[in-house]
Amino acid sequence: MREITPRIALELIAHEGIVTEAYKDSVGVWTWSVGVTDASGHKVFPRYKDKPQPLEHCIGVYLWLLREKYLPTVLAAFGPHDPTEAELGAALSFHWNTGAIARASWIGRFVAGDMAGARKAMLDWARPASLLARRKKEQALFFDGKWCQDGNAVVYRVAKPSYQPSGGKRVDVRALVEGLFTTAAPGPALTLTPAPERARTWFDRLFD
Repeated sequence: MREITPRIALELIAHEGIVTEAYKDSVGVWTWSVGVTDASGHKVFPRYKDKPQPLEHCIGVYLWLLREKYLPTVLAAFGPHDPTEAELGAALSFHWNTGAIARASWIGRFVAGDMAGARKAMLDWARPASLLARRKKEQALFFDGKWCQDGNAVVYRVAKPSYQPSGGKRVDVRALVEGLFTTAAPGPALTLTPAPERARTWFDRLFD
């Protein structure tokens, strides 16, 4: 598996949730959508401060970043190994959250065939302790093929003046996510822009 699928995209959304306008995370970093910050290359502040966006735009930008900015690094970390959908999904979730797939020892152990060592080493990235539950879910997906997404996302509003997310509500986003993919052999591949002319319009809209 060398491409993102709807199931992979939904798995990450299940871990992250969605906030439709800019908010401050636990350390004060302006964040938006599915955990997107300026470090991703997509400007969050002040673009989305006090400016809630439709879910389609929130998820569309997230998918674009996941494919263009995160997928290549994750695939490089696998080296010659062709990951399964579950392995790719778990590794992308890990990298989206930590940005550290290229230096994480667990992926190197896995590629070298040390399954027990890789499984154990993945939990070395459970600091702060609040991340342990997520690492265990990624571990279960990677090594045991156990998915946790059910097509729903917790969508939060932003409390002001603190700019902290609050009041989460579960929303079924499966159809929306799947609508941003098209079916292409040998499996579903992300094609946010099926035609060149539409591609220009899409990217203009992303970076206006």
